[in-house]
Amino acid sequence: MLRKELIKLDADVENSEEALRMMAEMFVQEGAAKPSYPDAIIAREAQYPTALPAEAFDIAIPHTFAEHVNEPAMGICVLKNPVEFKQMGSPEITLHPQLLFMLAITDPKDQITLLRKIMKLIQNADALKQIKEADSVDEIYSIVNPLLF
Repeated sequence: MLRKELIKLDADVENSEEALRMMAEMFVQEGAAKPSYPDAIIAREAQYPTALPAEAFDIAIPHTFAEHVNEPAMGICVLKNPVEFKQMGSPEITLHPQLLFMLAITDPKDQITLLRKIMKLIQNADALKQIKEADSVDEIYSIVNPLLF
């Protein structure tokens, strides 16, 4: 489910929408998502924020509805500089994620399972720091894939 083609290091973006659109376009290019996916990700984020405080630093888990997805996939974006996202469940709180875990889910049951695994991962400060400091896509893949799949 985690794809090396959907891992982006040192993403230099100005704001959360730019980060979301950049990642979502990668999902479309790789065939994991439909052309409607980028706009759907941005719209869902505005209505249901996905940022969370984590052990090492803030993260976000953007995702949207299955109708915009071709096949299950997960991507990771390491931001060069944190950008503002609203906190999941408390949109009045602004967080500054350094990592995005973008999901394309076709079955809502899978989403719950994967979100639980990601929640466990974000409580692992060492793993998050290793992801943030990784020098290559292969290194991030080798850290994350065994922890989630």
